[in-house]
Amino acid sequence: MLAGVLQVRDDQLQVLLWERNQEPHAHRWSLPGGLLGAGEDVESSIRRQLAEKVDVRKLSHVEQLAVFSDPHRVPGTRILATAFLGLVPSDADPEVPADTRWHPVDQLPNTAFDHGRIINAARERLQAKLSYTNLGFALAPAEFTISELRRLYSAALGYEVSATNLQRVLSRRGVLQPTGRTASSGPAGGRPASLYRFTSRDLQITDPFAVFRPPTADR
Repeated sequence: MLAGVLQVRDDQLQVLLWERNQEPHAHRWSLPGGLLGAGEDVESSIRRQLAEKVDVRKLSHVEQLAVFSDPHRVPGTRILATAFLGLVPSDADPEVPADTRWHPVDQLPNTAFDHGRIINAARERLQAKLSYTNLGFALAPAEFTISELRRLYSAALGYEVSATNLQRVLSRRGVLQPTGRTASSGPAGGRPASLYRFTSRDLQITDPFAVFRPPTADR
C-alpha cells in the first residue's frame, strides 16, 4: 500500500516523499507505505504505517485512491499497489525523518516507479472533490478566515480563487458557519477578519454536479 499524503504548505500543494537508499531506484523519491498487517483493515494499516514511519498522526482525511496494476510498474516480481489519498490540515507540522521531505506537487523530484503518476492521481482526486463535497475541511485548521481558506483552495486547485465567490458557494451549500470570533489584527492593523469553521469535518457530498473552474482569461 502507498499513501499520497498532501498538505498546503507555504501556499503550495505539497506531497510527502522519502528518499530510497536501496536499488531499484536508489536515491529516487518514493511515497510512504508498506504491507497490510494481520487483523488490519486497509485504512487502519495506512494510518499506522504513516504514524510509525514518518510521524504523520494528524491525517484529517483518508480514502482509497486506486489500484495500480501495470505488470511493469516495478522491476522483477509483479507487485500491485493499493494507493490512498491522505490529507493533513495546514496548521499541522508533522516531524519527519531526515530522509523524508515535503515537495511541491508542481515541482516533483525524480520519483521512483510509477509514484509520479500516483501523486497526480491524488491531486486530481482532491481537486475534483473540492468541487462537489466539503473536503476543504481536511485542508483547513479548525477555524480560519475566508482569506486563509481562499489561499488553501487556490493552492489545491492550482489557480486563484475569488474569496467572495468561495464564501458565497460554500455558504449556499451550508458547509460554512461563522464562529462569532475574529482573528487577531496583523501588523498593519485594520478591521479584524471574521473566523469561520466547517459545519462538519466528515466528508459530505454537497453538490454532486458542481465543478470549480479557473477564471476565464481576458480576451
